[in-house]
Formats: sequence, C-alpha cells, structure tokens
Amino acid sequence: MPLNPKTLGEALDEDLTLHTTLCRRDAPAFQKACRSSDDLVVACTQESRLFTELSEQTEGAVSLDVRPIRFVNLRETGGWGREAAQSTPKMAALLTAARLPEAEPVPTVTYTSEGRLLIIGALEDAERAADLVADALDVTIMATGGAGMQARRYPVIAGELPQVRGWLGAFEVQWRTSNPIDLDLCTRCNACIAACPEDAIGLDYQIDMDRCRSHRACVKACEAAGAINFQREPQSHSESFDLVLDLRKTPAFTQHALPQGYTHLPGGLGDAAALQALIRLRDLVGEFEKPKFFTYKQKLCAHGRNEQVGCNACVDICSASAISSDLKRNQIVVNPNLCVGCGTCTTVCPTGALSYAYPRASEQGVKLRTLLATYAKAGGKDAALLLHSQEAGAALIGDLGRAAALDKTVRGVPARVIPLPLWHTASMGLDVWLTAFAYGASQVWVLMTGEEAPQYRDAVREQMAVAQAIVSGLGYSGQHFQLLEARDARDLMALDEALGAAPAQGVSRRASFAVQADKRATLELALDHVMQDSAAQRQTGPEALPLPAASLLGSIAVNPDACTLCLSCVSACPASALQDNADRPQLRFIEKNCVQCGLCEKTCPENAITLQPRLLLTEQRKQLRVLNEAQPYQCVRCGKPFGTLKGIEVMLGKLSGHAMFQGEALERLKMCGDCRVVDIYSNPGETRITDL
Repeated sequence: MPLNPKTLGEALDEDLTLHTTLCRRDAPAFQKACRSSDDLVVACTQESRLFTELSEQTEGAVSLDVRPIRFVNLRETGGWGREAAQSTPKMAALLTAARLPEAEPVPTVTYTSEGRLLIIGALEDAERAADLVADALDVTIMATGGAGMQARRYPVIAGELPQVRGWLGAFEVQWRTSNPIDLDLCTRCNACIAACPEDAIGLDYQIDMDRCRSHRACVKACEAAGAINFQREPQSHSESFDLVLDLRKTPAFTQHALPQGYTHLPGGLGDAAALQALIRLRDLVGEFEKPKFFTYKQKLCAHGRNEQVGCNACVDICSASAISSDLKRNQIVVNPNLCVGCGTCTTVCPTGALSYAYPRASEQGVKLRTLLATYAKAGGKDAALLLHSQEAGAALIGDLGRAAALDKTVRGVPARVIPLPLWHTASMGLDVWLTAFAYGASQVWVLMTGEEAPQYRDAVREQMAVAQAIVSGLGYSGQHFQLLEARDARDLMALDEALGAAPAQGVSRRASFAVQADKRATLELALDHVMQDSAAQRQTGPEALPLPAASLLGSIAVNPDACTLCLSCVSACPASALQDNADRPQLRFIEKNCVQCGLCEKTCPENAITLQPRLLLTEQRKQLRVLNEAQPYQCVRCGKPFGTLKGIEVMLGKLSGHAMFQGEALERLKMCGDCRVVDIYSNPGETRITDL
C-alpha cells in the first residue's frame, strides 16, 4: 500500500512517521503513543483487537475510557487497487475525520429482560430449541401441533394465537383455548390415545374435533388426571414474556424490522444462522440500553390539522411500525422501544419535525466538511461520497478492496471515492446531500445491500430525483446523486464499474456554512449557495425549476373562480406559508416556507388549491405575495366590511332555498355580527321567550 508520510503530514499539519509492522516489530512505537494524551488514530482495522489488548497491557498507558483508540481502514478503501498511488488525499481525509470527537450522548431507551422465553412452533421443534437455551432462559412452549417428547420438561400451552405485541422485556401474548384437553393438567400417560377409537388424539395431546365422534372413551381413561373436559367453555388468556422465538413459517409480526427480543426462524434449527440466533437469544437477560435515535418537535409537524391528514410520510415509511397517527392531537406518536434507528422518517419528513439524534445532523455536517476540506487541501479533485452501512456495506467495500489486491482487472475503490459509514444508509436525506454538494462533493452515492426495507430504496430514489432535478436545473452537468445496489460478492464487479463512473460537475466555490439542527434551515443554506454559485453559468433560463412529486419544496396554485377566501387553509398551514391580511380580504403566501404537505389542499372546502412542486429561483421565493384577493362585502345596515363579496354571495345562494333562511332571516346574512343581534332584538315581529 503506497503511503506518503510527507504529503499526509502536510495535509494533517503534523509530522508523521511511517510504520509498516506496527502490530509486530514496531509495537514499542505504538506503546509509546499509548502513554501520550494526544489523540491516537491507528490506520488498521484488521488488528484492532490486538492493539486494544496491547494498550491495556502497556504500563502507564492512558485509559481507553479517557482516550479511546480510533481505527480507520485505509487499506481496502484506497490502499489496494489500480488507483492506490493517487489515494493520498482520500487517506488524509479519512485520517482527519477519524480524529473528530465522538457523537455527544443522547437520551437512552432501556429494556429489562428476566429471560422469560416463549417458543412458538411444532412441539418437537420447540422442545429441541428449548433444550439449547433452557439453562439460561425460563422456557414456555406454545405448541402448534407435532409430536412431543414423553417427558414433559417445559410448560406447554396450546390454542389459537391471535396476537403478539411488544418488544424485548415487554411482550404481551394473547391466545384462546377451545380444545377439551388442558395441556397444563395432561400427564402424557397416553391412555387417551389408546382409548380413542377414531385416532383423533395425537402425540401433541390435542383432540382433532373433525375426527372425534363423541364416544368420550378418552374422558373415562383420563378420569384420574381430569385433563379432558368437553363441557369446558372457550377461554381467552394473556401472559407477558421477555423474549419470543417463533418457529412458524408465518411470523407474528409483518413489518420488515422486527421488534428487539423477537426471533423468527422459519427454517427451523438446521443451519448455522439459526444456531447463532439462539446464542444471541441466550444473552438477552439483564438490562440493556440503546440511544433514542430521534427527536420530535410537534409544532413543526405537518401530519394533521383539525383531524385532517396532510403529511403521512413517516407513518407510511417506517419499517418497524414504530410511528402511528394521533389525529385527536394532530400529531404522530413514535414508540422509542420499537424504533430501530434507521432514520428514514427524518429523510422523508418535509419540515424537520422528526430529526436524527444519534449522530446529530450538525455532527454529520462537521464530518462531511472535514472530509471534503481535507481532501481538497491535499490536492484531491472531483470527490465522490459513498454512503454505506457500517456492517454489510463496510464488508462489501472491504471485499472489493481485497479483490483489487488479488486481481489486477478489478479497479477497487477509486482514489476520488470517499467511503462514509452510517448507522443506516437512509438516515441522510436531501438537506445533507445538497450540503455535501455545496461543500465540494462532485457526487453523492448511497450503497444499499439488501438489508434495507424495500420502501426505503424507493424513498431514497425519490429524494435523489428531487436533488438531481435541482442541480441539473441549475446548470450542473452529469449524474450527481445515485443509488447503488450490491448484495454480495457476486455484485462486486457491477459495483466496481459503478464506482468508476465519470465525475459530475461540482460547485466552483466550496461552501463553509455549518449544518443546522433545523432541516429546513440547512436546506435553505445549501440552496442559497448553489443558486449563487450557478448564477454565473446560468445567464438565462426559467424562473422556476419543476420538481418531482416527492419534493418538499414548491408552491400552490389557487383557482380564483372557486376560492371564496374563507381562509381555512391559513389556519391549516403548519409552516406559516399561507397568511391572511388583517386589513383586507387577501390570501398571501411565502413560497420558501411551503413544505408541500397538502393540508391546505385537503382542507379547502371549495377544492380551489393544487400543489406545485418546484424551486423558484427569484427573490420572490422569500417574499410575501398575494395569491387571491376579493372585494369586501359591506354590512347592509351599518356599512362595515365583514366578509368577501363572493363568499357572502355563495352563502346566500346555498341557503336561499332553506326553510330556516327565508325573508328577514336571509336578509340578516347580509349584516355583520353586531347588526344581526341588534336586528333580532329590535324587530317587533320576532318571537321572544317572554311571549311563550
């Protein structure tokens, strides 16, 4: 692997010494660094365990709790391959990013498990699984048929299983029993099996009611144990468990991301993956914590107003069924125990009401800016960011690097491609991608490996289409945003070809703004920069760029012939994009604030509003403009304006045929609120309560 310590040192502003066998002959140099209080970065992930143990055994070394060792992979990500000699700028960028502080702590979600395990499946399979975990877990079996062992080692229940809900440490299981044999009382003496003339009782010790002909010989045979009772009423049961192992073909949960503590093994126990799952299951006893991955700000949420649903993006996209609608409170509800931290809800959220908390957007922004600035400082050009998962994605990139070391026909990870691991590849969206482009990235690629939910791929593609429409419309040539897919080593050649794509045109001046906690604020900063940067090359062109339907930017069109200026859309707008005018009947609009949630469109009683996804390139985008206005209607009694001429005319037209609004009652609709009251009490023809 070609390493240039002088060039790397200049990019990192420090003197570097090159070590080729730090884990062997040069180990004393590593131990010396362990005693220093400076940041310690090791450019080798293969021997991370060895280096950690060596640090712990070094006398006088700084505790790893105080100063952890940062490991970064330079070998597979750029040191091996045809362009290894040109990878120094990328290596400098990766080393600099590795020295950044760890993400700040966030609130945590706690699970408590006492090891109460429910195994659902055929009796023989369930008992085999129970034997492998019973020394560590408290096992109960829910039998769904099959023949069990003669010796009853575990509590066995049976019945119809309508529902399993919950998560690690808090599963609620409901079932209904209707079979005459109570498995809790059954001693498995097999007397009922021998006595039944129809062979309606099997070794699952349940009666097949379709075969039973009511001889009741089994009842007499079981008289001592009393486990069989044909008069027993069906009963509903509910019990709590900490863990669930489901051996059925069809799982109890239908979502893509299953709850923590629930394990589904439809193929039984016959492969290594199943045994690994059982080993992990054995360890799920005690107290566990995970970060609370999201932050929710209800006041920004565009989900609903007045029990009308506007934006439902997060509810529809969540693969863990962790997000639900609460229209009574005009908001969504996120269950932190079910949330798996994929962050796709924050990617599709148009307002930033849901934001990713671990790591925060600002922390990811610092990493992006550091990577791209260091890369440029070291002489790198046309940087392409490759966003990948830190497990399956990182493994694929490692496979590609090793393939390049063994096969000269394989390019490997190109020198201009900078891999960036994420907790989940869908946790970054339009605001961060455009920010990376403004920071100087020629392209942003997202690598998905098949572990993601199918709807996540669709959501990322839709958001990337919006991002691409923006930069292409602003005059930047090439393909800037792309979703790459590779599932295993067989797809490496296709990935190798995709990573070798030609660079796209980037910005001429790199941005320096910081990523904000507010998604819309970050998006506006990125848009302002790229619009200013492209102004020189975009001398002429449209004032607005049309965007795909998934856009969170746009305008609305109001049909003036249908709009009565009732202004119900103003009260429904969650982003203050729509505003009224206290002085005159006007509907006003600030396009920059519009999130395209559709609440105004669904609230409008006249169906006069349609959404227009677009990006307005003029300054009018940030200014109030009038969408519709009308002549005020003046009270026929006092002359005070109290509504719009069109609104009152529409109301009069609709109510003129109603029996309650005839004669004087219809005339009062032309009066302001004060004059209506005066007219009622001053009119001698009105019926009063005293008359009755």
